[in-house]
Amino acid sequence: MKENPIEIAKAWTKNLYFDEADRKELEELITKEDIEEINERFSSDLEFGTGGMRSILGMGRNRINKYNIRKATQAMASAAIKNQKSDSLKAAVSFDCRSFSFEFAKEAASVFAANGIKTYLFKELTPTPILSYAIRYFKTDVGVMITASHNPKQYNGYKAYWSDGAQITPPEDSYVINEFKSIDSFEDVKVMDFDKALSENKIEWIEDDLFDSFYKNIVDDSLNLDMCKNDGDKLNAIYTSLHGTGYKACLEISNKLGFTNFKAVEEQASFDSQFSTVKPTPNPEDPIALEMAVTKMLNEKADVAYGTDPDCDRLGVVVNHKNEAHYLNGNQIAILMIEYLLTQLKEKNKLPKNPLIIKSIVTSNLQRTIANKFDVTVLDTLTGFKWMAKLIRDLENQKSDYNFVFASEESFGYMPNNKVRDKDAVAAIALMNEITLFNKIKGKNLIEKLDEIYETYGFAKESLIANTYEGLSGRRKINNIMAHFRNFKEDSIASEKVKILRDYESLVSKDFSSNTESKIDMHPSDVLGFVFESGNVLYLRPSGTEPKIKFYTMVTVEDGSLVKKKDIADKKIQEIESYINEVIEGL
Repeated sequence: MKENPIEIAKAWTKNLYFDEADRKELEELITKEDIEEINERFSSDLEFGTGGMRSILGMGRNRINKYNIRKATQAMASAAIKNQKSDSLKAAVSFDCRSFSFEFAKEAASVFAANGIKTYLFKELTPTPILSYAIRYFKTDVGVMITASHNPKQYNGYKAYWSDGAQITPPEDSYVINEFKSIDSFEDVKVMDFDKALSENKIEWIEDDLFDSFYKNIVDDSLNLDMCKNDGDKLNAIYTSLHGTGYKACLEISNKLGFTNFKAVEEQASFDSQFSTVKPTPNPEDPIALEMAVTKMLNEKADVAYGTDPDCDRLGVVVNHKNEAHYLNGNQIAILMIEYLLTQLKEKNKLPKNPLIIKSIVTSNLQRTIANKFDVTVLDTLTGFKWMAKLIRDLENQKSDYNFVFASEESFGYMPNNKVRDKDAVAAIALMNEITLFNKIKGKNLIEKLDEIYETYGFAKESLIANTYEGLSGRRKINNIMAHFRNFKEDSIASEKVKILRDYESLVSKDFSSNTESKIDMHPSDVLGFVFESGNVLYLRPSGTEPKIKFYTMVTVEDGSLVKKKDIADKKIQEIESYINEVIEGL
């Protein structure tokens, strides 16, 4: 018999395990007879996914609150105790600027301590990449980052990491998920008084030596450090942390490298859980979120504007080209990085043997074209840096000859070194400063450099539709869209004839031109890929962290002038996206 959400909510109001204020929150919902909200909160348990969990803040089974944070941490602790080969387990815990993030971090540390796991806890909000670095620095068995990344202000979340500094993937994710599901009652979670754990050294504050090591790692990776130190003041850059964790770290690394004209948008420098100056969400992928930085860039005639999301793992870049703001997408940023890294490494005889670049399946294949010129291998993974980090770990375990150079995904994520096993906006902003300065000294801005790359390697353009569908009805809508395209019966999308349909859920690739099927060698995921006879590509993917479905269109044009190629690509993308919008509207 299915449980009644209202009855569960009423039972929670009488359960003295929950704090009085939390029980009162539910009593008010019941009194207001807000049935829809109660159903949202209690119709199911919050799921612990392959990378952790994320949801709206509030009391309820399907909400982020300290009780679900405790439960998740107990699952992490139990999984580590059963599966990590160590007599003295350790954890690292960090947090961002969101509501209750510090409180949740302390809750997680208290649960680890109660389970006999020594925990290193950051004193202040800290970027996700530094948490990943800390796991490797302290050689911990697990790690936790309290963040909802770039989600709206009402969200918070829990990113779960394993001993390699990467978010958990198979088989470790199954260990944690199974433990999470096995916890029948919140009362079964072990919790220790935070101050007591601190006094007994079961929880230890992280000191500055960790940060010094992190910054030194980035400085050591600079390919033109003398140029940065000597001419860094020639770069005029504007930066916004969007009220998040990046403010201190991005200014610190820029100054260490010699970029003394790296200026913050002070109105957005304060840590603000409400993101009060940012509309609609603190996501550097959204041009509107970067409005204040772009205005400052144009007013001050700066070269470039940057923005990072609240946990500082994503980087957005806007270029001042002829006194107009040009927003780079994630593919363009990665292409600039790859072309610079490979060119400089080769010129300095530092390109390692069997160099490797890793990208997600929905990221531009222009990376492969550039890499081929330098005899660099490009390997694809599913979307998410956890899969890229898993590939690195697997290759290391196999004692592979590959030498990692760079990893990226189109959603503004870049990994310039593998000492951080997640996307890293701190290292990325250091690299972009260097690239922008290098080109400025040669008389070019980043738009002009991109056109130079397109002239050399061919033109590629990518576009993204990201539609949001909230709540239970939204989940059904997304499922219907995926089902429609998964059972696609037509031979064309717009004027693009389908050659191959890749279903990453069934792991079957169907080639309609040869009427054959082949297996996809990846972990199953709810993703569809259409490869057209023209070579253009369309991918569909529901977001794993937001109530969104994303459509990725990737077009390449080989013939004609660069101006003509851009025009053809624009029209082709518009044609495909119009078709998609019509289909969605009709479902």
